[in-house]
Amino acid sequence: MTNFDRLSLGKIPGPETGIEIRKSICAICDPLTQCGLDLYVKDGKVIKVEGSKEHPYSVGTLCSKGAAQRQYVYSEDRLKTPLKRIGPRGSGKFEPISWDEALETIASKFNQIKNQHGPESVVFFAGYTKYFRPYLKRLAHSFGSPNYMSESSTCYQAMAMAQKLTFGTPGGPDVKNTKCLLIWSANPFYTNPGKARAIIEAKERGMKLIVVDPRQTPTTALADIHLPVKPGADGALALAMANVIIREKLYDQDFVANHSYGFEDFREYVRAFTPEKGEELTGVPADRIISAARMFAAEKPSAIMPSASPVVHHTNGVQNYRAIFALVGLTGNYDVHGGNFVVRPSFIHIPGMIPTREHEFTQSRPWEEMAPRIGADKFPVWIDMVDEEAQAMHLPFQIRSADPYPLKGLIGFGMNHRMWPDPNGLLESLEKLDLFVNVDIFMTDTCKYADIVLPACTSVERSELRCYPMGYIIFTQPAIAPLYDSRADTDIIYELAARFGLDDPLLHAGYEASVGWILEPSGISVADLEKHPGGMFVPNPVRPPEKKYLKQGFKTPSGKMEFKSRVLEKYEGKPGFEALPVYTPPKYSKELTPELAHEYPFILNTGARLPMYVHTRTFRLSWTNSLRPNHPAADINPYDAARLGLQQDETIRISTSRDAIVVKANLTQMVQPGVIHMYHGDATADVNTLFEGDYLDPLSGYPGFKSALCKVEKVQGKKFNHE
Repeated sequence: MTNFDRLSLGKIPGPETGIEIRKSICAICDPLTQCGLDLYVKDGKVIKVEGSKEHPYSVGTLCSKGAAQRQYVYSEDRLKTPLKRIGPRGSGKFEPISWDEALETIASKFNQIKNQHGPESVVFFAGYTKYFRPYLKRLAHSFGSPNYMSESSTCYQAMAMAQKLTFGTPGGPDVKNTKCLLIWSANPFYTNPGKARAIIEAKERGMKLIVVDPRQTPTTALADIHLPVKPGADGALALAMANVIIREKLYDQDFVANHSYGFEDFREYVRAFTPEKGEELTGVPADRIISAARMFAAEKPSAIMPSASPVVHHTNGVQNYRAIFALVGLTGNYDVHGGNFVVRPSFIHIPGMIPTREHEFTQSRPWEEMAPRIGADKFPVWIDMVDEEAQAMHLPFQIRSADPYPLKGLIGFGMNHRMWPDPNGLLESLEKLDLFVNVDIFMTDTCKYADIVLPACTSVERSELRCYPMGYIIFTQPAIAPLYDSRADTDIIYELAARFGLDDPLLHAGYEASVGWILEPSGISVADLEKHPGGMFVPNPVRPPEKKYLKQGFKTPSGKMEFKSRVLEKYEGKPGFEALPVYTPPKYSKELTPELAHEYPFILNTGARLPMYVHTRTFRLSWTNSLRPNHPAADINPYDAARLGLQQDETIRISTSRDAIVVKANLTQMVQPGVIHMYHGDATADVNTLFEGDYLDPLSGYPGFKSALCKVEKVQGKKFNHE
C-alpha cells in the first residue's frame, strides 16, 4: 500500500489526498443551539463528518443525529427539482418544472389572492429549520399578511407566555452559577447534549438537582430528588411546593413585599394545597414535596430550567407553568446570577451578548396596519402576549369556516402536518386552498398534498447566522454546493419578494445585506464573520447587570412580578382564564370526565423525543433507525402489561374516542402505572391522530398531547401489523 493509499483510506486532509476540512453547523434537530461540524470534503462531496473540538457549545461532540449527517445530506429521499402536482392531492403524482415557472406561478397566484381577498388570505408558515424565520416573517408582513406562523404554535411560545404573564420578561436558568437547579420536565440528554454537559459539570461542583418528570430518564437518574408527577398535574405540584415555602416562611419576604402583586390572594389560594393534598393530586409522596420545596428555597441562588413543550402540552398548560414560575419570584431568584437571569435575546430567541435589530427587521409593518391574526378571536391571550406570530392550531378551523376572513393560499417551509392534533383533519382543510406550496429537503407526506413543492438544501449547502449564549457567533459558508437543483430557503424567500413586487428596500438588498443590517448595532459585519468560518467570540460582549427591575420595573401591567395576572383579570369569569394560577385537571381526566375515564382508563402521554429522532425527519435514516428496531412501539409499565396479559413486543391497539393505532408493546419501568407513553413522529403509527383538533389549552391554543385518555387492547396473533 502506498503512502497515498494509506492517507486516502484514513481520510487524512491535505494536498496529497485533496481532502479539505470545512466548518459548518448541524441543523438537523435545531433545538436553538447548533453543534459545530468538521466536514471532510473531497471533489465537492462530504466523505466524513466529525464534531468541531473548538466549537464552544458542542466541543467536538455529536449526537446520533449529527453523526448521521452524511446520510441526511445524501438521502435518496431528497427533493431534486421543483415539482408541480398532476394528480389528486395526496397522490404524490408530480412532474418536474423549472424554478422560474414555479416561482412565477406562486407569485402570480398569491398576488391574485391578495387583490381579490386581501393579503391576510395568504399564510406564511415556518417549520424546520429555524434559521430563515426572521426573513420569512418580514416577507409576510411586507406582503401585508399578519399570518406568519411557525411550529412555535406548539413549542416554546406558551412557556414564554407563562413567564411573561408572571414577570413580563422571561429569564433562563443560570446553570453555571446556581446552587440548586429545578428541571421541570426536560430531558436534555436526549434533546440538548450541550445543556446536559453543563448540568453534569455543575453537579460535579456541588449543585443540587431536583427533576420533575413523569418518567424515569437519564436526567432523573442524576437527581438528588425526583418528583414523578402525574401527567397534567404539574400546577398542583408547584402549588403544594409554594404551600410549604410560604407556611415555613422560606420565601423572600423583601422581594414579595416590594416587587410583587397579588401575593395575599396567592397565599390564600395555596393554603388548600398541603403536601398531603399535593400527593393526592399528583402522585408525588408528600415528604418528597416538602424536601424539594425546602431545598429549592434554601439552596440559593436556585433556578428553574423549563422545557419548551412538555408542561404546556396539556389543556391546563399555561396555568400550570404560571404556578411553577411563581416559585422563582416567591424565592427571590428572578434576574439574579444563579437564578432565572434575564438576558436579551440576540437572534432567534438565543442571547448572544450582542445587541441586534432582529425585531425591527422582522416587524416591517405594525400589527395595527394588518387584519387580525389567525386565532385572534379564539385565543386572545396569545395575541396579548405573543408579539411574533399567529396561532397555527386554529389554521384548519379558519380554512373551513372562512371566519373572520377566508384563507386561500399557504406557503410552508418545512411544514409538517403531523405537528397538529388530528393531522388528517388539517390535510382535509389544506385541500380547500387555492394554492398550497411546501418547501422541504425531503418528499414528506405533507408535500404530497401541495400544489407546488420546492427543494431546499441542507445546512451544509448554504449560509446561516447563529448566536450562542457564551457570546459566540457564526455565519456559516456552504461547505458543498447545493445538491441537485435545490436552493437555500432564504434564496427562495428573497426571490419571491422580488416577484411579489414588494416595496421593501431590505428585501430588495438581499440576504447578506439583511444580515448585516440586523447585526449593525453589534459592530460586527458579515465581512468580519466570513473571516471566521468556524465562528468567533464577539469582540465586545454585553453582560447585563442583575435585578434590572430595580430601575426598570417589570414589563407587566402592575410594573411588578404578578402572582395574580393583571392581563388575565380582564377575562374574569371565563373558564381557564383565572388571574391566579388556578389548578384545574386536564379536560379529559378521571377527575373531570369519570365516565370517559371508565371506558378509557389510561393516561396517554406523547410528544417526547428519542435521542436518535427529531419529529419525522430522521426516521428515514438507516443509522438512526437501527438504534430502535422495534418501532413503532408504546411504553407500558410491566404492572399494567401483566394485568393485560401482555409480553414484550406483542401487538396492541391504543384507542381514544377519536381514533386508534396499532403498535408494539414496550415494557419498561420508565413510565408510571396507568400511563401509556408513545413517542411521536413515526408516520407508520401517528399518535397525534388520536387527538381531537380542538383538544387545546384555552390560553395558548397548545394541544393537550400529554394528558388525554386511552385504552389498550391486545391484538390477537403475534405478527405485527399497521392499521
